[in-house]
Amino acid sequence: MPIEQRTKEGEAVTALILEAFRLNGRLLIAGDRLVSDLGLTSARWQILGAIAYAQRPESVAWHARTMGVHRQGVQRIVNELHKEGIVEFEPNPQHKRAQFVVLTQKGRHLYEAADARQAPWVNDLSKGLSPEEIMTAQKVVGLLRSRLEDASTQAD
Repeated sequence: MPIEQRTKEGEAVTALILEAFRLNGRLLIAGDRLVSDLGLTSARWQILGAIAYAQRPESVAWHARTMGVHRQGVQRIVNELHKEGIVEFEPNPQHKRAQFVVLTQKGRHLYEAADARQAPWVNDLSKGLSPEEIMTAQKVVGLLRSRLEDASTQAD
C-alpha cells in the first residue's frame, strides 16, 4: 500500500508544528528564568494563570482540560501549591471529590508579581511584529488546536 504524501499545506503545518515544539521549549526555559526567584516554574505559573483567569472557581480536571494537559500533572502541582498556601480548595456542590481550586491572597500576590515581570518581557519579545501578524498566527494556531480537540473528542 503506498504511503500518502503530504500536501503543500500538510508540509507547511508540519513545519509549523515543529516550530511550535521548539517555541514551547524556549518559552518554558524563558518562563522558568523569569519567575524562578519567586519560587515558580513555568508549569506552576501556567496553573496559577489558569486559576486566575478562570471566570469562576473550577476543578483540577477542568483546568487540565483547558490547558490541554493531563489531570495528574496538574493535580500534583496543585497539591504542592496547596501545601505552600498558594491555592486552597473550596467545596464543589456538583461533585464532592472534585473540589474547586482558588488562589489564596498569597497566590494572588505571587501571580501578580509574575505577571508584572511578564509585561516588559513580552513587550520586548513582540517588538517589530504588527498586531495583524500576531492575530493571524493566533488564528492559525487556535484553529489547529480546535481541530485537535475535536479529533480527540471524536476518538473518546
